[in-house]
Amino acid sequence: MPEETPTSQTKSHSFTGNLYIFHAFDVGDEINLEAVKDQEHIITRSYTVPKFFKNYHMPLEIDLPHPHSSSVCHSVRLHNFGTIALTYKIPFSDTFDNVRSIIEEINNKYQEQSVIDASNVFKAIKKQSKKGKFFHTKSSYMVIQVDVEENDRVTVDELKNTYGSTIASMLRFEKQTLSEYQIKDILSSAIGYFKGDLIIVDTESSFVYDPDYEEILYLFEFANIQALELRFFDRLLDQKLNLIYEEKFGRLNLYSYLPFVGSTATSPVDELGKLKVDIQVIIERMESSIKLVGEPYFSEIYGHLVDQLDLDGWRNSINQKLEIVSDIKNVIQHKVDSVRGDILEVLIIILIAIELLVAVWKH
Repeated sequence: MPEETPTSQTKSHSFTGNLYIFHAFDVGDEINLEAVKDQEHIITRSYTVPKFFKNYHMPLEIDLPHPHSSSVCHSVRLHNFGTIALTYKIPFSDTFDNVRSIIEEINNKYQEQSVIDASNVFKAIKKQSKKGKFFHTKSSYMVIQVDVEENDRVTVDELKNTYGSTIASMLRFEKQTLSEYQIKDILSSAIGYFKGDLIIVDTESSFVYDPDYEEILYLFEFANIQALELRFFDRLLDQKLNLIYEEKFGRLNLYSYLPFVGSTATSPVDELGKLKVDIQVIIERMESSIKLVGEPYFSEIYGHLVDQLDLDGWRNSINQKLEIVSDIKNVIQHKVDSVRGDILEVLIIILIAIELLVAVWKH
């Protein structure tokens, strides 16, 4: 359907809402949440999460360490698999055209602010972090949430037909109007539960026009954290495989080949095996954190997020590299077993030779 030409009245129509910007930082292998709770300088918060989140994977929400200048920081959550998640809530009351003109600037501003705030959080919890480092990988995502005003409600058709091109530009952080093909492609993913609801999920941001949007925000935060962890593991596996390809991977020392003694020595085989297990455990922990069975609307939104953030593509890439790691581990282990077998055979031959020499000498 061709887009209607916006009138001066629609151009000047002011919307209210919030820009939710989700940032996630990977800062270590693990965060001891119980130890963090015991810190006097850490102020914890209680909060209610949707029923589709499992209680045994609950993150710990805390206040930003003082002093800080982030008045719009909505939440700070620590995840036990080594992730700091920050959410910023920036209210707006303006036309879509004006929001479009400043949305990239706002996004860039809070990209920088998130690094400062996450750094302060990390300094406060560093002692409770295993192999803590600020930071390995970073991920961000924005939600443009528009209030649904019952007295002056804009219909979904009006949003698509009158404001569709502006919404599409906002979602891509562009100040100019996109091509008709791009606009159509972006708006084609629109979904909603009730008649007046509209949610558009895109690669870097989403548009939410739904009076009951609070629970939905957890899905966006969770998907952003998943994208962070998957990218981190993919990058880590790339580094390990590059070391192997460049023959810089740690060589086996002599003790690794000795029977009994070699079993207690640390080797590249152990490192590869531990890396594979750690990755599989954390990915399983993330994927089992939510249960969307019986929640078709949330499942649909999450499915769009999986597609737009290419989470399945990252998973497949990691699984392929884990298979390579497993093959390399098997090759190294086979080499170790072969050398150990050869050593045992040589020792047996030497012992037999010594026995023969002793027997001949005695005779």
